[in-house]
Amino acid sequence: MPKVWIEVALNGPWGRERQPTIPVSVEAIVADGIASAKAGAAIVHLHAYDDNTGRQRDDWQTYARVIEGIRAQCDAIVYPTIPIAGSGFAGALTSARERYAHLEELAKRGLVEWAVVDPGSANIARLDELKRKELGFVYQNPDAHIIEGLRICAEYDVRPSYAIYEPGFTRAGAALASAHRGLPAPIYRFMFSDQFAFGFPPKPVFLDAHLALLSEAAPGAPWMVAGLGLDIRPLIAPAIERGGHIRVGLEDRPLGIRESNVALVEEAATLVRAAGGEPASAAEVRESCAALDRAFKQGSAA
Repeated sequence: MPKVWIEVALNGPWGRERQPTIPVSVEAIVADGIASAKAGAAIVHLHAYDDNTGRQRDDWQTYARVIEGIRAQCDAIVYPTIPIAGSGFAGALTSARERYAHLEELAKRGLVEWAVVDPGSANIARLDELKRKELGFVYQNPDAHIIEGLRICAEYDVRPSYAIYEPGFTRAGAALASAHRGLPAPIYRFMFSDQFAFGFPPKPVFLDAHLALLSEAAPGAPWMVAGLGLDIRPLIAPAIERGGHIRVGLEDRPLGIRESNVALVEEAATLVRAAGGEPASAAEVRESCAALDRAFKQGSAA
């Protein structure tokens, strides 16, 4: 019975006007993270918000309060996002060091195990808006920013979580990872969508395309299925059959939907078991990652 990692993405950058039931305050994020972990999520991903403006705010002190609040009540791998450069949700593009400053401060204090390092830039636009000639945005990740994120991960033993919005991200991520000695094995998170125009729709045939490229670029790398603006459920059983893991949560669901993170995690755990798997604990995820790291670091050294 394979141990399947379940990650929950609690909120995203959307704000409540776009995703009405996301947790925004520190207290609400902590409570939702704890409840989701107890429901079966070994990994908790979150965006911090400014209580006054209701907009994403990436300062390390706020993230520290959330991470420590969740860890005080349960064992989970809790990790923050980065400013979504180009989106309008988190300010203009800054320097690489400024953008990753909160991550380094958290890493120095031993508060992060995983980190967002997305190995490429992508056009993020809703399909319905494009049909009306309405503009999306370019999610910007210049090479210098990716390298800075990986530098921090290698220096502080933090695991990169790669969001693979387009297939070329896999090739770039593998090449950049090989250049950082001592880096933990990155997680390749394939980003599907129904609502947005990037990447592939969530169908097994397109998962197989991702996996074929991954087997060439980073054989044996850990991976999971996720996305934005989608129903990931049709990919849960195919992912488990192929040896992968899953992410659910309000960040990833179609915008405007009224659901709860706990219910999404509970349903995911049920579907994992129906597919012959068992939700992994945070300790089991760490144990699996340690074995992956030994193989990955040996390969990088060679």
